[in-house]
Amino acid sequence: MNFDFDLIVRSFPLLLLGAGVTLQISLLSVGLGLIIGMFVGIARLSRIWAIKGLATVYVDFIRGTPLLVQIFIIYFALPLLVGQRIDPFIAAITACSINSGAYVAEIFRAGIQSIDRGQMEAGRSLGMTWAQTMRYIILPQAFKRIIPPLGNEFIAMLKDSSLVSVIGFEELTRRGQLIIARTYGSFEIWLTVAFIYLIMTLTISRLVDYLERRYKIDDKH
Repeated sequence: MNFDFDLIVRSFPLLLLGAGVTLQISLLSVGLGLIIGMFVGIARLSRIWAIKGLATVYVDFIRGTPLLVQIFIIYFALPLLVGQRIDPFIAAITACSINSGAYVAEIFRAGIQSIDRGQMEAGRSLGMTWAQTMRYIILPQAFKRIIPPLGNEFIAMLKDSSLVSVIGFEELTRRGQLIIARTYGSFEIWLTVAFIYLIMTLTISRLVDYLERRYKIDDKH
């Protein structure tokens, strides 16, 4: 078997476009997942049984089912209920955001619980409400501690976003499939796709390491 380096050169621009779409999906999904996860994580710590119960059901269901199945539910099953086709991009972002939100919720819950309870009591003793204490005292401290697991979640979503290729959305993996269908260069294209994923994940890992070191330095000052 001859290694076709020219095929890689010709296909690289198209694969980079797919990588850009993959990054877009991952950023939007984790960004929305952060918002969902923060509120669900706080709800998981609520003393109100109904709120805590709903948050727990959401987290358990999403974490207990494959992302691929969730994508199928959003893209194929949900339109049967609403009576309207869902755009692949909307379906991809929705499914990935909901999935990411469940994992981020557990990250936030663990981060909040790692903060000494005396911090909440101190805030309340200063006349702050529960919400103010959580916003200005607890969450800033918790956020510094959850940077590494949040980085891991972003990397996981970056790789898992390849699953949206099953609904025809042209991110990096789907672009690779389309190029292979046209050129039959499976080895060269999949090797290039893997290399692009590796570069993206290593870059994110280094960025997370930098942020973690920076916040530790800020704490010392």
